[in-house]
Amino acid sequence: MTARDPMSHPPRVRTALLPLAIAVACIPAVGQAQQDPQTPAPAADEEMVVVGQSAQLRRALADQRDADNLQTIVHSDGINSLPDSNASEALQRLPGLSIERDQGEGRFVRVRGTAPNLNNTTIDGVRVPAPEDDQRAVALDVLPSDLIDSLVVTKALTPDMDADAVGGSIDVRSVSALDKEGPFYKVSGQGSHNDLTDETSPKLAVSGGRTFNVAGGRLGVAAAVSYEDRDFGSDNIETGGSWDFEGDTPGFDEIEQRDYTSINRERTGLALNLDFEQDAANRYHFRTMYSEFTDDEQRNANVIEFDDPLAPGGTADAEVERELKDRVETQEIFSAKAGGEHIIDSWTLEYEASYSEASEEEGPDELAMGEAIFTPIDSIQGVSYSGTKRPRLNLPDNFYDDANFELDEAELEHGDVTDEEVGFKVDFKRDFVVNTNPASVKFGAKRTERTKERDITLYAFDGDDLGNPTADNFTNGEADWRFGRFGNTFNPGAVREELANLDLESNLDEEESQIEDFRIDEDISAGYLMGTLDIDDLRLIGGVRYEDTSLEGRGSRFENDTFTTETATNDYGNLLGSLHARYQLTDRTLIRSSFTQSLARPVFEELSPAIIIDGDEAEFGNPNLDPLEADNLDLGIEHYISDTSAVSAHLFYKDIKNFIFETDLAGTGQTRRGLNMNDFDEAATFENGDDADLMGLELAGSHQFASLPGVLGGVLVNANVTLTDSDASITGFNADEGRFESRDIDLPGQSDVTGNLSLGYEDRNLSMRLAGNYKSEYLLETGDPLESTGDIYQSDHFQLDFSSSYYVTNELQVSFEVTNINDRPYYAYQNREAYNAQHEEYGRTYRLGVTYASF
Repeated sequence: MTARDPMSHPPRVRTALLPLAIAVACIPAVGQAQQDPQTPAPAADEEMVVVGQSAQLRRALADQRDADNLQTIVHSDGINSLPDSNASEALQRLPGLSIERDQGEGRFVRVRGTAPNLNNTTIDGVRVPAPEDDQRAVALDVLPSDLIDSLVVTKALTPDMDADAVGGSIDVRSVSALDKEGPFYKVSGQGSHNDLTDETSPKLAVSGGRTFNVAGGRLGVAAAVSYEDRDFGSDNIETGGSWDFEGDTPGFDEIEQRDYTSINRERTGLALNLDFEQDAANRYHFRTMYSEFTDDEQRNANVIEFDDPLAPGGTADAEVERELKDRVETQEIFSAKAGGEHIIDSWTLEYEASYSEASEEEGPDELAMGEAIFTPIDSIQGVSYSGTKRPRLNLPDNFYDDANFELDEAELEHGDVTDEEVGFKVDFKRDFVVNTNPASVKFGAKRTERTKERDITLYAFDGDDLGNPTADNFTNGEADWRFGRFGNTFNPGAVREELANLDLESNLDEEESQIEDFRIDEDISAGYLMGTLDIDDLRLIGGVRYEDTSLEGRGSRFENDTFTTETATNDYGNLLGSLHARYQLTDRTLIRSSFTQSLARPVFEELSPAIIIDGDEAEFGNPNLDPLEADNLDLGIEHYISDTSAVSAHLFYKDIKNFIFETDLAGTGQTRRGLNMNDFDEAATFENGDDADLMGLELAGSHQFASLPGVLGGVLVNANVTLTDSDASITGFNADEGRFESRDIDLPGQSDVTGNLSLGYEDRNLSMRLAGNYKSEYLLETGDPLESTGDIYQSDHFQLDFSSSYYVTNELQVSFEVTNINDRPYYAYQNREAYNAQHEEYGRTYRLGVTYASF
């Protein structure tokens, strides 16, 4: 059953519209081509001045058409033609791509139904480390869209690319002044307004560059600066997957009401690129990009727990906590590379040194208040609720009496995560001829050294330290909460003043401060051999790549209230092959096929060297995990009707080995990390599982109705839909039967349907675009490996956005945008659509901007 929000239209209607829109977009153009079959495709050097949406469409289609392997591309003018504030949101418009959102903003990118950790992210070809402590995936909301020249998604790798991209590789490319004709600059300012919080926020960006004649050559200098300070909020109600389905009527054990009273996200981005062309045969470059993302969040929460699952309409006494969270978290990404390219007769030599760093610091200037917990003096009795999708609680009056709650616990913490990578690579290429057929051979090597570290310091205070002051000493006014009565919110400053009187060091929680710290060193040595051969209209690209991975980890082992150092190592190698064929069927039609092999290394949480033993319970990482390996097949056809009109269809299949999942090995009699699993009632870790497979179809179409008369000639339509199906299995130990059992699941993060439909109009001065983005439900996380009732799904999501701009002069442009026109919430459920796991609303955002540019 497809999940949907009660306020939305049935998803089957929207899904059906996408393929129909693709067909409709192309019928007029196909008819036009049939009327004049001799019309040649536009020449590469044909002079045509186009701006706005048609310019982006023309550039993207030309790049896609010329690519040797399967790529999808969006340029800066395409990014700026929609209200997409970061790289993640820009990518959601492309075929086969969807995003995961945080507080309504695009964050992580999924390619062809694969989880974000199975993709590779680079900036100008340099792999980007992950700021988060347990991730490989890069949260692309860190990168402002204003710093980006283009985003290139490669779905079929060539041997000269990093192999760690089971889903695909996302390259964020910055601008080069050598690619521009003459000086260029752009200055833009924008104000946004969120209707949920009634807050207005500014955004500024400046970019530009030019070339200089230096030492007989050309020096290109390009730079960009971007700043955004956004205030918004959200309202939330969630059960967190605590529903119990064993009884006649399902009930939950816990529910949480959340009011994000203040969310501030501040983005600062800088880029500086230097390119020097000494002559036609010698070129050098130095590229840098820096981004800082600060997330300042204040959240109030009411947490209600029951001893036994409570069904709708029932009544029970509850354990209650009112909580305050107040923390600032700063993420930084820095990437730099320097290299050169030299052409010597038939040889081309390229070399490059790179450095990239990502970090996340929680509480950079002021310790983060992870939580301040207020508990009731008099018990909360007779709690009931109605509804299961968005449960509405009925609470007694003493729940809303601030004098009935006292400050019982509090935590202050500082967290620091760093992820650094140093790399060097060299590539050699030689062009030659085989029986009059152009050919080339390319080979090279690459070495990267990566270090991921996590360091957490936690201070914990209990009631004896705090003196149990009552909540009425710390409260502000009543919360403005969409889902009913919430109660008063807390003043973070007043709580911090209370904690400032306490001694930090005497309240250091040594266990929590040390147990999650780790350092993991990962060194990768790679080499490849690749060749190309052109036979008339056929181009073949094939080769092999070998990557050797060496892993060393250091963490802590906690047992019998004692810490010891725990180390772990792992070494493995992967030989990966690929073959691509690109055939020019006609002047307008391409056929592509490829077989590639790729991998995805386990995430750092799964590789953690830490071991925690608490009585008969154990929790530990598995540094000996094998990487995921995938055999990928692609077959597609692309028909280019004109320079702004095209249709395409691509079939893909992935056979994934060593699928990783979380499991409980207690009682299995096996040994892991020197521990006998029979010694524990619970032993949580990660294991490689059986194979998984994924297959799908991508359909895409775009058309500009330039041949129609009058205003209809300015209409553009762009649509894509991806249909995907996957099959995986996870295994758990059935203690009653004394054996391992497995059950089938979809790959986590895989939607059966993702799609986009945008309708645009533009003339000499005016440009408008209405865009809808849809993804069907997907498995978010699994519960018990043997029981599906604990699985959490994210519901289907359809969001409508609008953007418009008007050129007052050739250089001055004003714009107006609306994000989330249909006020779509985030909804996740447990087991069945009717049972809430999380419901969160963000409201609409309106933006008004002005841009002054010269190109």
